[in-house]
Amino acid sequence: MKAAELFVQCLENEEVEYIFGIPGEENLDIMDALLDSKIRFITTRHEQGAAYMADVYGRLTGKPGVCLSTLGPGATNLVTGVADANMDNAPLVAIAGQAATTRMHKESHQVVDLVSMFKPITKYATQVLEPETIPEVIRKAFKLAQAEKPGATFIDLPENITEMDVNETPLPFSENRLTFADRELIAKAADLVSQAKNPLILVGNGALRGKATADIEHFIDTHKIPVVNTFMAKGVIPFYNPMAMGTAGLQKGDYENGGFVTADLVICVGFDMVEYHPHLWNPNRSHTIIHIDTKKAEVDNSYIPSVELIGNVGANLKALGKAIKEPITETHIAFNLRQAMINEMNRCSRSDAWPMLPQKIIWDLRTAMQSSDIAISDVGAHKMWMARMFRCDQPNTCVISNGFAGMGIAVPGGIAAKLAFPDRAVVAVTGDAGFMMNSQEIETALRCNTPFVILIWNDSQYGLIEWKQRRRFGRSAYIDFKNPDFVRYAQSFGADAVRIEKAEQLLPALQKALKSPTVTVIDCPVDYSQNDRLTTLLGNVLSEIED
Repeated sequence: MKAAELFVQCLENEEVEYIFGIPGEENLDIMDALLDSKIRFITTRHEQGAAYMADVYGRLTGKPGVCLSTLGPGATNLVTGVADANMDNAPLVAIAGQAATTRMHKESHQVVDLVSMFKPITKYATQVLEPETIPEVIRKAFKLAQAEKPGATFIDLPENITEMDVNETPLPFSENRLTFADRELIAKAADLVSQAKNPLILVGNGALRGKATADIEHFIDTHKIPVVNTFMAKGVIPFYNPMAMGTAGLQKGDYENGGFVTADLVICVGFDMVEYHPHLWNPNRSHTIIHIDTKKAEVDNSYIPSVELIGNVGANLKALGKAIKEPITETHIAFNLRQAMINEMNRCSRSDAWPMLPQKIIWDLRTAMQSSDIAISDVGAHKMWMARMFRCDQPNTCVISNGFAGMGIAVPGGIAAKLAFPDRAVVAVTGDAGFMMNSQEIETALRCNTPFVILIWNDSQYGLIEWKQRRRFGRSAYIDFKNPDFVRYAQSFGADAVRIEKAEQLLPALQKALKSPTVTVIDCPVDYSQNDRLTTLLGNVLSEIED
């Protein structure tokens, strides 16, 4: 058979459902082989959109999302989404066509060293140099992408290799499972918890990846220890649980409001340092730390664990809970973060202010959506409000890019979420700037029959940057722009669209859109003058520069 056919068979062997990408001259043989495959190729309108789709698909399902491009500019367009997946620990396999090996030794049209380019932003990057190696390369790429901690891998595939004949078959999977920590270490950790006066749990993205939600809930049902979650771990325990403190990650203000000042022990469960740097919640390096994760802790002078329980996150937390001799029945940590959120949302729940307050937009969004529905947040000022104020009662129902934090993820991410979970409603929550970065994928959504809602927070500027500029310099610079008519723009694709003109219109518009069988764009003007109120109440954004 042709090597391209073997390549596709290997992808099928990895149980790939979708490939997101754009055809090109250097991947012609792969595209032709896919015609006879059960894999569904999703033709996107930009390679960045394809990478973001694979990124969000991988994060929501735990299975590697796959994106494909041609060589040169097609491959470089994948970079942002691939980097985002790698830093947010979403399993992803990126594949790029490449020029024939017969012209790669010299200056040649559209040829760049893609392996060297992708190495810094992936766990594994390689070029296929012989067709016989295809089964090994693909198996390794998928194995590493999915292994803890998950991330991105990259395969460079020269066009002449795909044309060659080969007599190989896909490789079988090898089973593995995460181990348990040593019993002596579990006992030592249990002693630290028992001796602590005010322990606190900090839950990160790894707890969601490890499906440790039930184990965390069981732990805090027995031991009344407050739980703070990072942006990416929203929903890891339901907000209605009285031990749920809320979301931390708006920088140094969370040290006080998140209970870290009072805490003498912090139990970090699935915590990734890119989410909320320890120097912000352990500035004096005074906390005793227990690290429960799939990998050993990163070395950082503000994060030196006394005990590391490495392996299955949920199982090790469960073992720790059993090893604590007496149940912990009370805490002296004040639930300031939780109460501030509740009070603020209640205060604004009936607001008719115009343009709309961020709090009111989120109130209406949460009211319209079911607890199992999925919100994909883009990056910008609205992300701060979503991360803090959008209540989650189930894991992976509010997807926030917070490691690499790349703009433009929401619209393609909404498509991926709907493909992964067709029975759930999906809302892409985006600013006007982030929306315009990948709004062309509306056509992809309509062609692929993935109905979802795009809620645009419209302020005609780069709102997060304006927020920071005014806090630092007292004035803004070069952040304003003009938007198209979003309603007519969406309708030109064939999507439904509505412009909100007073606050009372948003909730019914959302309720209608969530039931619609097509893509609906909702253009909602927002008043970001409330931004400083968010930081005053709940934290500080002095170093939260994004994109």
